[in-house]
Amino acid sequence: MPDRLDVLTGSCVQIPCSFNIPGQNKDTFNSTIQTSGVWIKDSPYFDVCPDSVIFNSSETVNRYQGKITGNMSQKNCTTVFFNVTTSYTNKYFFRIERQPFLATDIEKSVYIGVRDLPSSPIITVSGEVKEGTPVSLNCSAVTPCPEHPPELTWTLPTQFTHENQLQENPDQTKSVLSTVTFTPSYLHHEQNITCTAVYPVGSSNKTAEHNMMLNVSFSPKDTSASISPADPVLMGSCVNLTCSSTANPPVTTFTWFKISGGKPTQVASGLSYTLNVTVSDGGLYYCEARNSHGCGKSKEVQLAIKGGGEHLDSPNSLAGTVCSNQARVGRGNQ
Repeated sequence: MPDRLDVLTGSCVQIPCSFNIPGQNKDTFNSTIQTSGVWIKDSPYFDVCPDSVIFNSSETVNRYQGKITGNMSQKNCTTVFFNVTTSYTNKYFFRIERQPFLATDIEKSVYIGVRDLPSSPIITVSGEVKEGTPVSLNCSAVTPCPEHPPELTWTLPTQFTHENQLQENPDQTKSVLSTVTFTPSYLHHEQNITCTAVYPVGSSNKTAEHNMMLNVSFSPKDTSASISPADPVLMGSCVNLTCSSTANPPVTTFTWFKISGGKPTQVASGLSYTLNVTVSDGGLYYCEARNSHGCGKSKEVQLAIKGGGEHLDSPNSLAGTVCSNQARVGRGNQ
């Protein structure tokens, strides 16, 4: 038997159960003779605590309404109890009653915990959630009453296909598994998804859900370059070019290019690029942002220079202004 089962009030509970007969007693167990199964609450001692017997398959009336669904002649003692109440919360032992073999396994019990609300389903992700690559999400909900399994539904920010199936766990308990497959976009990053389990209990339903935030890996998006000041500048003045981008994982490398002779030439690396403007600095610039999934390229921006005919030593120049002609390394928007 499993060590523990969590059950809903008003529902049923199926106890997976099987047994073996010790070698020295195998001759006394005759599978052709009808065998009775007895369930004892709290104490394994059948003779000392007769009031602890809550079910005996040989009786027509029992304290607990139930039935042994397993084939006892094949040593399968799987049992179902119906209309569970909170008073059922306790540990239970199983006994075989069939002359001349009578035995209780006093070292093995199953604890039944009864609750008013179901446990939340569990969402697991199969592999990395990456933009453009199909991914599967699994939602699993315990099913203590396989005769009335929960219905699993999904809420996702995109179209999807899903499949539900009842599966057996290693301890022979049952679960409902729902698998949903979809192709994520970077727009789904940090969006919430929900798996909802609806348990039928009598004429009503009991609901539990699990929420999870999607973590979608994607290459840099919305990459843009800006110039400050944006207006045409005097030669010798300081100009700052800044690159921004959204990526997951974050951008690791920013690279700056200038269009020279119709071709791009790398001029710097880093989040921003600061320079003292000279005549040759005027022109079109763009930046590239890169992470482990790819890169994103910005639109070109124009660095315009006014007073291009002036000399740096003219009275109107800003030749005395000094700024570092180096890129400052940083990280973009994440």
